[in-house]
Amino acid sequence: MSQASFSAPLIGRDVELARLSAVLKSARSGDARAVLLAGDAGVGKTRVLDEVAGRAAGDGMVVLVGHCVDLGDVGLPYLPFTEVLGVLAGDERFAGVIAAHPVVERLLGGGTDGVSDRLRLFEGIAGVLAEVSAVAPVLLVLEDLHWADQSSRDLLRFLLSRGVLQRSVAGAPAHRVAVFASYRADDLHRRHPLRPLLAELVRLPAVERLELRPLPDAEVARLVRAVQERPLSDGTVRRIVERAEGNAFYAEELVAATDAEAGGVPSGLADVLLIRFEQLSDTGQQVLRTAAVAGRRVEHELLRGAVGIPEDELESALREAVGRQLLVPGDRDTYAFRHALAREAVYADLLPGERARLHGTFARLLAGRDRPDETAAERAHHYRASHDLPEALAASLEAAGHAHGMGAPAEELRHLEAALDLWSSVEPSARPSGEGHDRVTLTLRASAAAAHAGESHRAVSLTRSALAGVGQDTDAELAARVRYTLAGNLLDVDSLTAAYTYSSEALALIPAEPPSRTWVWAAATHVLAARQVGENDTALRVAREALRIAEQLQLTDARADLLISLAVFEGGGRRTPEGRERLHEARELARSSGNAPVEMRALFHLALGCFESGDLEECVPWLAEGLERARRAGLLSAPYPLAMRHLQLLVLYTLGRWDECLSAAAADAEVLPAAGGYTAGPALYVALARGDFRAAERAGALLDGPFDWMGTLVAGIALTDAAALRGDAEAAVERMRSTVAALTDDAGTLPDATVRLAALALSAVADRAVELRLAGDEAGAGRWADTATELVELARATALRGEDGTPQGPEGMAWLARAEAEWTRAVAGPDVAAAWAKAVAAFDYGDDYERARCRLRHAEALLAADDREAAAVEARAARETAARLGAAPLLERVDDLIRRGRLGGGGADRSALLTAREQEVLRLLALGRSNRQIGEELYITGKTASVHVSNILAKLSAASRTEAVAIAYREGLISHGETVS
Repeated sequence: MSQASFSAPLIGRDVELARLSAVLKSARSGDARAVLLAGDAGVGKTRVLDEVAGRAAGDGMVVLVGHCVDLGDVGLPYLPFTEVLGVLAGDERFAGVIAAHPVVERLLGGGTDGVSDRLRLFEGIAGVLAEVSAVAPVLLVLEDLHWADQSSRDLLRFLLSRGVLQRSVAGAPAHRVAVFASYRADDLHRRHPLRPLLAELVRLPAVERLELRPLPDAEVARLVRAVQERPLSDGTVRRIVERAEGNAFYAEELVAATDAEAGGVPSGLADVLLIRFEQLSDTGQQVLRTAAVAGRRVEHELLRGAVGIPEDELESALREAVGRQLLVPGDRDTYAFRHALAREAVYADLLPGERARLHGTFARLLAGRDRPDETAAERAHHYRASHDLPEALAASLEAAGHAHGMGAPAEELRHLEAALDLWSSVEPSARPSGEGHDRVTLTLRASAAAAHAGESHRAVSLTRSALAGVGQDTDAELAARVRYTLAGNLLDVDSLTAAYTYSSEALALIPAEPPSRTWVWAAATHVLAARQVGENDTALRVAREALRIAEQLQLTDARADLLISLAVFEGGGRRTPEGRERLHEARELARSSGNAPVEMRALFHLALGCFESGDLEECVPWLAEGLERARRAGLLSAPYPLAMRHLQLLVLYTLGRWDECLSAAAADAEVLPAAGGYTAGPALYVALARGDFRAAERAGALLDGPFDWMGTLVAGIALTDAAALRGDAEAAVERMRSTVAALTDDAGTLPDATVRLAALALSAVADRAVELRLAGDEAGAGRWADTATELVELARATALRGEDGTPQGPEGMAWLARAEAEWTRAVAGPDVAAAWAKAVAAFDYGDDYERARCRLRHAEALLAADDREAAAVEARAARETAARLGAAPLLERVDDLIRRGRLGGGGADRSALLTAREQEVLRLLALGRSNRQIGEELYITGKTASVHVSNILAKLSAASRTEAVAIAYREGLISHGETVS
């Protein structure tokens, strides 16, 4: 912690200190936890953290503190964590720990090689904290999160949900870590970037929120009397208490202001702060004004250069400011304002010219330092505030380059946008010169940063801005590049017709002859856009011509991209051997050219082709390779890596590796942008299958904001299935129809997912038709049968035709088989059992859960046909899968069928129905124990024991406890020695 010394006792925070101390105690025992400390400015967050940090240090914990800094609209990536790591690096006990994580060392050294891989950087920092905690328990304090840069927010999310707070697995050492992070609650306006992160973090089991509320008046009065050595009148105390409004800092400042010769108490806190400031000597005021321009914290050396007075005068002024508790000394020769409000008040009191002059001084001092790239963001801030706009522009571009190298695309985007804001205010002769330093090119660069940061709609907006800057004198190739870049960005946000329009314009701007790289890439983009609007002949014609020119020009990466398009579009597509052979060739060409986006596109389609062919295990290595390539390129938030993450989870879900699916989804959530929310779709399917209907709410959230094709698809699948599971046929059909309508392209082609959505909705429709038929409502059943026919016809058309005019692969045909079986059930058609047998066989390609759902329906149909033996076989198989997957709703339905149909078929099968706890209860039941006695012996409540007994009676189809024991004895579930003598 800082070396701050507070003369006033900590009053009125006993409850909060007790909670924080309990968290520290848990952390020391290996239960890693975090607390988000909220409160208004001046309420006492820093004072509480200082107190608890002192206690932690006294108990032998390593206390690490990182501060976030207000630099306006720009930020220094990972600043608070760099501060923490710098402290560790200076402690010889942990030199080996830092050295064991080279990526962290490079961050400390300012190097950029390897640091662009955010996930490895995050894992490296988590590893450092975990290893330090193996030496001594750690308290990590992060102050002023409301000023945190996005990269620091992302890293904090990772540490709290996946890093050092993750639950240790068996055999792994516990992490003795506590994280306390403070932020100003009153600074969080509706669109503040910290708000969504806080909402996400407080849902984590190891994270809690602690709010420092204003102190009660009685506690403020105690505080006022404690901080003032001389007695104050009751009236003075009362007036201070009234004006402080429960804010400890306000109260202390008001007390301090009573020493002013002018007397009286000012009406506003700013006046109080300035009155106290004006009690300093002239030199002290000069030093404090200069420090306020630097920010909340300033290095001694930098302050000395800016203030320009002899060292002894500076030290005297600093000692005076520290004595007045306006400044507090910190680590590594730094000073900080005791509270941000004090700094803000002093800064606001500066004259405009004085403020600009000092900002310029700080900018020039920073420019003279080694490693100027590390200070570029600060220099940009200071130059802009000093009205030196040419230097601010240059520094903003430097800062953007540094952020790019640090793997911080969001910060890169902000710096580039700052540069673009400055561009028109800087004379052309004063702007940076050289290739790429024009407004249109910089805007295209900003759009790329937005895309890499997962802000697809922002990328579109920036590219439109670049297009607006294209004039008649703009080079034709650049004008074409802007248009096909805009087309590509529009494809990413599913604005298909507009994408086709701009790709057409790009192609028209430059001739195919003489051949050029720009024409080839414009053509490659046009191929994708044409395909999306149903212009398949155009897409194939342009792709073949562009491939010929790419080969002629030896454009390896463009050849690869066009081969991918042809592999997907021609013949049987990526599922065929010919298609895969083309994709393999494209992957090798892209790799040799070093074009990571094209290589990832090839890898994605290789994996997707395997999935569509039912070769699920073969998908896994392609996806692993693709995501590793994205990590190395720093493109994990780009469109194809996002699609690969979704496919990876979908493969895990389909293979029944549900816990892996959930774990991978949780890990992805820490490093993905909000736009990548759809990637966790398969985890929502798992949650629904396990009975967590909150997943439907999370799925619905994917529909908020601008239209997103994949988000709409994921939400549609989850919400249709959720409605079907609830038995709400109307909602299931409505969701299915609205989703298909939203996903149908501009040419009227239905999405391949129509067959799955129809099958899910049909399950609820068939339930409703059967229910009405059994109730004698033939008219109502007929209406639902008509709906079922409409849906199955959609499924047939989609599965047998497919988006590319060819039948779908094993997955699509399996969903069609299920849709056909549900339709047969809905219309009371013949051979229902045969239809379900076909569906069971169709899902044999690898989808365990769907196969189990079909087995349940098959068992029901077999039982209705009085084929009890076959029904029992199917029911047992469905039950085994449901139990293995933890699919509680399906397991409950299977058990209900087994009970109703008496499909147990022997002791072994009956035993499989009982949980381990129910078998223990059954043994005690056979010994004549009451519910209360069972509870006492098993250390459970009598009520819980009663629930277990009821479950046993239901599973054994017994009407009483005595009958249950008799059945258990007869079927060998208990032996003679366990019955009552």
